[in-house]
Amino acid sequence: MILLHDYWRSSAAYRVRIALNLKHVDYQRHDISLLEGLHRAPENLARNPQGFVPTLEVDGEAITQSLAIIDYLDAINPEPPMVPRDPLARARVLAQALVIAADIHPVNNLRIMKRLESQFGADQAARDDWYRHWIIEGFTALEALAGAGPFLGGAAPNLADVCLVPQLYNTRRLAVPLDAFPKLVAADAAAAAIPEIAAAHPDRVKPA
Repeated sequence: MILLHDYWRSSAAYRVRIALNLKHVDYQRHDISLLEGLHRAPENLARNPQGFVPTLEVDGEAITQSLAIIDYLDAINPEPPMVPRDPLARARVLAQALVIAADIHPVNNLRIMKRLESQFGADQAARDDWYRHWIIEGFTALEALAGAGPFLGGAAPNLADVCLVPQLYNTRRLAVPLDAFPKLVAADAAAAAIPEIAAAHPDRVKPA
């Protein structure tokens, strides 16, 4: 059995849901509320010592970190591939994905926002400005790295798009202007038209 320990609004968990759906992997979800602090509960720390989501449990074995989980899924179920086989194309897709997964998302996640408030007294407006700054900086670079489309990663959705779609979801929540990023917006729209990606949207998995 495959069990995804998930939070409906987590960008990292959203990535994994997209990959699972694209690969047509049957799985069950276990929602862990970040707002209620359940990610820091002993039960979650036992499976994920960082106290994060997502965690993928496969036959009792826990895999953490969204990109590691997606790499595992690619190894056991290669179609459709999340990264190209060609070394240069692979490097380019990884570079695109890491702009989001390594440079934008980590400085804007919930624990950073809480630290900005508790240590530096940042109010909501200041935290929102912080978020928008790193989004715009990262997206400016990513727009330059984008190819001809229709997807960010090329002719078919891959790891770059798996990272882009959740990031744009969060970006729109913060009302970040997107006029300067037409390639990213177009890639997101192409991805949203794919049923497997649409099914992973937070609004589709949000607890009642």
